[in-house]
Amino acid sequence: MFFKMKTVSILALSVLGFCLGVGLTGFIITESGKVNSRNGVGGFETSTVPEYNENIDSLLVENSEKSEEELVEKDTTQEDALITYETYRVKKGDMIGYIADEFGITQDTIISVNNIKQSRLIQVGQYLKIPSMTGIIYTIKKTGETPETIAQKYKIDAEKCAKVNALAVNTELTAGTSIFVPDAELDWTTRQEINGDLFHKPIHTRYWLSSPYGWRDSPFSTGKRSFHGGLDMACSMGTPIYASLDGVVSATGYNTTYGNYVIITHHSGYKTLYGHMSSITCKKGNFVYTNTMIGRVGSTGMSTGPHLHFTVYKNGKTVNPTLLLN
Repeated sequence: MFFKMKTVSILALSVLGFCLGVGLTGFIITESGKVNSRNGVGGFETSTVPEYNENIDSLLVENSEKSEEELVEKDTTQEDALITYETYRVKKGDMIGYIADEFGITQDTIISVNNIKQSRLIQVGQYLKIPSMTGIIYTIKKTGETPETIAQKYKIDAEKCAKVNALAVNTELTAGTSIFVPDAELDWTTRQEINGDLFHKPIHTRYWLSSPYGWRDSPFSTGKRSFHGGLDMACSMGTPIYASLDGVVSATGYNTTYGNYVIITHHSGYKTLYGHMSSITCKKGNFVYTNTMIGRVGSTGMSTGPHLHFTVYKNGKTVNPTLLLN
């Protein structure tokens, strides 16, 4: 009996002790949470003001006083003043016009930046520089030109021209140096020349290209090669011949090589020669157009049959007419 009463007492005390422990633990946790939430503390504080970047702080204050529109406008201006380049590799079927459209710039920009002389001759695999904005490269012709005078010439914004090239508007430039002129375009003659659209074919009917521009075996002496400075267009005797580009007839006549011939002077240093004519229908000093008939096909001079010999001169030197005819 005594043993049973002692066992019950021990169990009762154990239960009471467990309850008191749980209550005490809950009280400590609760009070601890109150201290952390209301009276947070830290360590290693100093008695002096911490160091900071005063310029950055003042910049934040200035920006907070500006409107959102002003900040956006500032960023846009900065972007406009920057020019970057990327590289593009020409693929099969590419044309300069397609590439320009893809990058949102003009054909003039690609032609000028890459110094392309004949747009028809771009090759698959060729690398092109693509600028981030429209414009052309301008080479200073005379020392003393400035971004402002160049901008006036192309009728574009002088400030933008100067910023793109990291120059002041009135910076004097040295002859031979080059700058990028934003929003500028090539002149009509240069564009037509590069695209091969400057000259019209002087024969408006069907013809056979009997001799191209370049080296060939001479048709008059076996085994001897000579340079042919033009195109021979074989067609029927008496076929009308037209001026290939507007200009002034600077000479007409006859010689042993070209027979009856006409020379026309055009703009930009160009001249054209038309040879082996059966007859001449224009006079020296006449202004002629591309629809003006200047003579008829013949076989005069050194000729093996009826054809037109057509030569294009640029500043006194022959150039390949094939690259200029549309």
